[in-house]
Amino acid sequence: MCGLAAIFSYRNGPRVDELELLNIRDRMTSRGPDGAGIWFSADQRVGLAHRRLAIIDLSPSAAQPMFDETGMLAIVFNGEIYNYRELREQLAKVGFRFKSTSDTEVLLHLYAHRGVSMLDSLRGMYAFALWDSRQRALFVARDPYGIKPVYYADDGRTVRVASQVKALLAGGAVDTTPNPAGHVGFFLWGHVPDPHTMYRGIRAVPAGSYLWIEQGQPMQAVHFCSIPEIFAKAEDEGAQNGSRKDTLGDALRDTVRHHLIADVPVGVFLSSGLDSTTLTALAAEEGGSLQTVTLGFEEYKGTTSDETPLAEEVAQRYGTKHQTIWVNRHEFEGRLDHLFWSMDQPTIDGVNSYWVSRVAQQSGLKVALSGLGGDELFAGYPSFRQIPSIVKALRPLRSLRPLARSFRVVTAPVIKRWTSPKYAGLLEYGGSYAGAYLLRRGLFMPWELPEVMDPDFARAGWRQLEPIAAIERDITQIASPRSTVSCLESCWYMRNQLLRDADWAGMAHSLEIRVPLVDIDLLRSMGRCFGNGASGKKMLSKAPLRSLPETVLSRCKTGFSIPVAEWFSADGAATVRTKSHSDRGLRMWGKAVYDRFLGVVS
Repeated sequence: MCGLAAIFSYRNGPRVDELELLNIRDRMTSRGPDGAGIWFSADQRVGLAHRRLAIIDLSPSAAQPMFDETGMLAIVFNGEIYNYRELREQLAKVGFRFKSTSDTEVLLHLYAHRGVSMLDSLRGMYAFALWDSRQRALFVARDPYGIKPVYYADDGRTVRVASQVKALLAGGAVDTTPNPAGHVGFFLWGHVPDPHTMYRGIRAVPAGSYLWIEQGQPMQAVHFCSIPEIFAKAEDEGAQNGSRKDTLGDALRDTVRHHLIADVPVGVFLSSGLDSTTLTALAAEEGGSLQTVTLGFEEYKGTTSDETPLAEEVAQRYGTKHQTIWVNRHEFEGRLDHLFWSMDQPTIDGVNSYWVSRVAQQSGLKVALSGLGGDELFAGYPSFRQIPSIVKALRPLRSLRPLARSFRVVTAPVIKRWTSPKYAGLLEYGGSYAGAYLLRRGLFMPWELPEVMDPDFARAGWRQLEPIAAIERDITQIASPRSTVSCLESCWYMRNQLLRDADWAGMAHSLEIRVPLVDIDLLRSMGRCFGNGASGKKMLSKAPLRSLPETVLSRCKTGFSIPVAEWFSADGAATVRTKSHSDRGLRMWGKAVYDRFLGVVS
């Protein structure tokens, strides 16, 4: 895992400023404390820079920027290619020579062999910028799920690329005018949805997309892989093949096996939930010494929220080297400034990722497996029951939507005094999957946005986002309720919040977080298991050869929580209740995050 940066003056822009590129690179030092590199073309029109966290091939031969043997291709890369060994064998058979054992060099040769179509062969989490001096072009790509971020700023003359928004800001040459869609998106969702950021001048490369920037030509953006399309295809395959438990078990073992590939020890974030316990069991089956780590909170000791006893039972069952690290309010307060300094974009759900990453770092790990993605793929959220039920009940009333809007306008001021304001919008939004998903995951409702920001700014941001239409586009090809919700949770909540939080929070502690349940090959394999609706958590838990502890199997789902209610107070007022996930508590937390984040950035 690393931090990449690139600047290309592609349409009569000025020469690349060395100090600017250095500032961008070194704002990402925690992403790569093991090494740093920088390169400029002879005409100073192109610059590449890199911070390295050494995971595969720890030797200097894997340093970046990396060049092929011709010197015509150069790359800076962030992520891991889990099938790089297979790809390396294929390339060696057609004559390519390797000077390292890194996956980075495989990317270079694969591009030389296949060009941009190389992306169809990759399995992993990745973002990279590859300079092709033969075509005078910069090739920037991001993995299909969007596990690894990459951002760009294009002023029409010069394009700047980096792994973090704050890195581009550190360069000092991007447009920082507030972007209405970014600010509205945060209050709407509790995160900033791709491809937007808080700034007009910075955008995310969309998941499953690449940029082709050729000298003297306009930038091209190409979408090469669609998660919604894979869901739709998997649904068709599931209808034909029915449920096959053995196939799912093989697919899960395969993804865990690939995610364990590293030249450093790989650990597991172990809670008391099904996802992390299943990963621990599957990883233990692969053999070798496995390290697990659990985060404990002093405030939760002796309560039902304390996950440490059950996690220790799991660790003992599977013979892992286990460590429990405890955190208290004093430590939280001492790290709060660093947390917000590290947060790349505002989010209401990244504190837990920050702390579990910190304890993994304290336990000596550079790589840890996370169960992130299990709820999205195996229907673990209440939304899999709630959203289809709401849509089924209210879809017949969609013709009354004009009346429903009037009902919302009249009742919203009263309803929000007693319960969630979302109930006022049920008739207006609940009759479609897009509307029901907005009600389920929204932080502030659309009609509330003018109350938390300038009304004109709010309206401009809403027009830019077009959230209902955007959600509908993702699910238009999907028929079943289960696949529809799974796709929405994967492409919205997981991608824009959970994966992004895992990236910045892990990198704040120089930790690579791997997500075996967020894997393109696993998703495609799930098509053989979707039939008859058989793809829930029970099937996940049956994948290990040695059964999970009954105490884990019988435990009710609670979700991972931290005692922010006891730790954090906004302006000395009421505390934030993240444990209950109450609308009021989350909104208070959202406002506090927004204000604190902007204060740190400014």
